[in-house]
Amino acid sequence: MNDQMQDFARSTLKDGLVKLPESWQAMFKRMYSPNDLSANIEDVVNMVPASKLDWAMQQVQRSLDKQA
Repeated sequence: MNDQMQDFARSTLKDGLVKLPESWQAMFKRMYSPNDLSANIEDVVNMVPASKLDWAMQQVQRSLDKQA
């Protein structure tokens, strides 16, 4: 995934996660930053490996769909 696509994915994740309840954000943190649960959600998104960005975006979108 090129840098521009990674930037888009991370931006989309951040936008989606702020629309979810804190408990759902906490779940995202447990999945992608299990050793630092106190990390800021934006920092956690920035640490998601490029290989997992697509899956993370799918997870967040499904969560947003459930909430709607």
